[in-house]
Amino acid sequence: MGRVFLAGESAGGTIAHNIAVRAGAKGTVGFGIRGLIIVHPFFANEEPDELITYLYPTCGGLFDDPILNPDADPELSKLGCSRVFVSVAERDWLKPRGLSYYEILKKSGCGGAVEFVETEGEDHCFHVFNPTCEKALALTQALASFIYQD
Repeated sequence: MGRVFLAGESAGGTIAHNIAVRAGAKGTVGFGIRGLIIVHPFFANEEPDELITYLYPTCGGLFDDPILNPDADPELSKLGCSRVFVSVAERDWLKPRGLSYYEILKKSGCGGAVEFVETEGEDHCFHVFNPTCEKALALTQALASFIYQD
């Protein structure tokens, strides 16, 4: 089987995560998801967040909405992939959410390996704004290593 990975950044990470969970919960995926790549994720937490409300205006209770907060998702342990790559940037205001996501996955019982990478001294989406800088290239290399693991 080929390598099929879901990837997302910030709000796209929420979408990729939810696809992987729903695929595992339903067991109806026509292809195997080998891994999930989440770069600089933006999930809800217990703090009120105007940006979450803006991005997801129909969400019910913010931090208790399983679509926006993996910790509130009763299906999380059925994650439909065997490996997850989570990346944060040291100076990113969303770093605590990415770290929390990593911790939530580790304790979820989803059974997969969870890899965590923090880029020191960088801010949110630094690799997009400066894709040829040394740290962006290092992140790209870490992603490539994750994808090509056997």
